[in-house]
Amino acid sequence: MESLKQELEKWKERLEQAEKTKADLQLSKAIADEEYMKILHELTELNDAQEELNKESAMSKAAYEEELCVLNQENAELKREIEKLKEELAECCSALSQDGKIKKKVAEMKVVFTNMEDTEGDFPDMNTRCVFSVTTRIPFKLNQNHALLTLEDEEVAQRLTKMGKHTVNLDGTTADVKVVPLTVGIGIKFELHITISGKKISVSEIPELPIPDEWMRDKLELNFYKSEHGGGEVENIKYDKRSRTAVITFTRPGAMASIARGTRYPFYVNGRCHRLSVSPSTDGHLEKLQLFSGISTKTILLKGIKETEDDEESVQDMIEIHFQKPSNGGGETENIKYVSKGATWVCFEEDG
Repeated sequence: MESLKQELEKWKERLEQAEKTKADLQLSKAIADEEYMKILHELTELNDAQEELNKESAMSKAAYEEELCVLNQENAELKREIEKLKEELAECCSALSQDGKIKKKVAEMKVVFTNMEDTEGDFPDMNTRCVFSVTTRIPFKLNQNHALLTLEDEEVAQRLTKMGKHTVNLDGTTADVKVVPLTVGIGIKFELHITISGKKISVSEIPELPIPDEWMRDKLELNFYKSEHGGGEVENIKYDKRSRTAVITFTRPGAMASIARGTRYPFYVNGRCHRLSVSPSTDGHLEKLQLFSGISTKTILLKGIKETEDDEESVQDMIEIHFQKPSNGGGETENIKYVSKGATWVCFEEDG
């Protein structure tokens, strides 16, 4: 019996230990379940946040793609503008040689005599020096149903441009005319300094003769030394056989005056008389060369003019009347040009 009691006590101890272990396990399970639910909740929140981020990312991506598309379009436009400016710059650069002389022919130029330069220090009748102000006229293509309007006051032109659109009455019909600034191309202005020599003449159309160059220079000197044809003592002769030209310098200022009055001069060689072309020898150089371009301060461009049965002059009058009225923000006008069909070219000078 004693051994059975001891055995029973052992099993009781084991049962108590098992109950305690069970309670510990249940507590651990409860803690683990609570931790699991917490983690599950956090995971749900993370999933929701991830979905929100994915939505925002998709929206941002679409916005970025749209913005990128706009930027690409603007970039393409800028590239085209850069290419256009490069072409204009290349044209301008090609107009100038390394020594600064203009090589490109300009369609139309405005040349104004400025003054005679002071010849102090030269001998009397030695040289004549003139200064001319030269400005290129800038061509502008005026397209169909467009008009150019030049106003007397710059402020009026600026005010009309800021207003943007104007409703113009065209003989019973109205047109929403858009006013935009007029951007002109690149022009050139410079001072042309011309020196007309009092001692030198230019000779051309010299006959081709089978003689050495030195002999030809001697014959020219003898021919222009004769006083009956004008001329006088020769100081120097520069002869170019290839171009059949020469520059003759006299020792006495003014000796070439009587020669240069006529365009043909007799030249006697081997019993024959040839006629040489003579002219004063001139030397020119450019100063104060400047490029200019930009937006016209007084002239505005009108777009969106409707076609009517009236002739261009009548439409011009109606447009001019509208933009002269102070109630329409206008003022006095200087000139207007309207094109109803095709296109035409007009020329501008530098403002001011």
